[in-house]
Amino acid sequence: MGIEFTSTVDHPLDEVFAWHTRPGAMPRLVPPWQPMTVVAETPSLAHGQAVLGLPAGLRWIARHDPAHYDPPHRFVDVLSSRGVRTWPPRVIGWWRHTHDFADAGQGRTEVRDRVDTTVPGSLLRPTFVYRHRQLADDLAAHRDAARAGCGPLVVAVTGSSGLVGTALTAMLTSGGHRVVRLVRRPAAGADERHWDPGRPDPDLLCGVDAVVHLAGASIAGRFTAAHRAAVRDSRVDPTRRLADRAASAGVRTFVSASAIGFYGYDRGDAVLTEDSPPGEGFLAEVVADWEAATTPAAEAGVRVSAVRTGIVQAAAGGTLRLFRPLFTAGLGGRLGTGRQWLSWIGLDDLLDVYHRALWDDRMSGPVNAVAPEPVRNADYTATLAAVLHRPAVLPVPSVGPRLLLGAQGSRELAETGQRVLPARLDTLGHRFRHPRLADALAHQLGRGAT
Repeated sequence: MGIEFTSTVDHPLDEVFAWHTRPGAMPRLVPPWQPMTVVAETPSLAHGQAVLGLPAGLRWIARHDPAHYDPPHRFVDVLSSRGVRTWPPRVIGWWRHTHDFADAGQGRTEVRDRVDTTVPGSLLRPTFVYRHRQLADDLAAHRDAARAGCGPLVVAVTGSSGLVGTALTAMLTSGGHRVVRLVRRPAAGADERHWDPGRPDPDLLCGVDAVVHLAGASIAGRFTAAHRAAVRDSRVDPTRRLADRAASAGVRTFVSASAIGFYGYDRGDAVLTEDSPPGEGFLAEVVADWEAATTPAAEAGVRVSAVRTGIVQAAAGGTLRLFRPLFTAGLGGRLGTGRQWLSWIGLDDLLDVYHRALWDDRMSGPVNAVAPEPVRNADYTATLAAVLHRPAVLPVPSVGPRLLLGAQGSRELAETGQRVLPARLDTLGHRFRHPRLADALAHQLGRGAT
């Protein structure tokens, strides 16, 4: 029982081990398809414990064994119990995870995970395929930044508790950066600051090198007057005020979320790049105003990037989280005619775009954060079904989304079609982790084991 999984990463031993010691490493390694979240990371791999949350309020406690801590070659954690909520995970019997690292020569490291447990190795293999790829890809992204001269940064992040913000924060801290979370509740700890979007404190960004602005109300829902107001009001004025604070604080870089909704809800087969004109519709107008709201920072000489994000593929959130149970049950299918274009991006590739915007001085203005191969809706559904080994034969009539979202919501969300290409990223020679849809979906859904 259990598993032993080994790979070689193209990074030095000390660097690989150091990555594991930093905050954010554990969240980067927990597979997104598993019903498990990181409640608390261990303060030290030498001792202490990490706590993972399970469904129904249960907890998995990984206690680190000081007797087998041997940096930079080994650390060990074992399943432990403390309180009633931690008893049910013990039904597996035992769990001992040994993490070994060895110099493989030429600046490379052999990474070996060995788990002694009652759980069959076949069930564990997808987890370790995922973990080893995450490690290698994250280290490669940080190496690119270091080669460009990027050292540790202090990065203020709004929306840090959301899908993208949570993952980006973990990626940045595990890479050696300090993240200051701008939160609307009272701040808790040195790495949080209270942010009032209506009246941000004049000293909010003191000592900050860069800002990543992700906050904004969800666009999902019926496009009522109240919903439209919430979408606009949570973006335009708060962004303008935050950009003004960035200008006065001497922040070097301001990276703001944006969306491919800028191009309008139906552009047919037209190929859209950052130089394409804006389209029509409510979301196109909001995105244009949202990007314009960063002007105070740009006028003060701050480098500003607007990350026009496509449909994010993430098992833990967004459309993929909604589609997965339907397709797993064999109830998925194309929407309407299936001819509309879907410009997508894997979650980790989106993180790389934000990360690059922090260190690459060539990234200013709008940047299309989409994979290089947009697909039609029918091709997307067929690919998702194939990854899950299920049929996709039940088309969804257009009347369904119209009943749920209303006519405008259906037109601008469910039925939208945009064929967007990452022209600016291509010019920069940007490397995508998952340029093909099947690979991105398999990675997120644990179907990438080979």
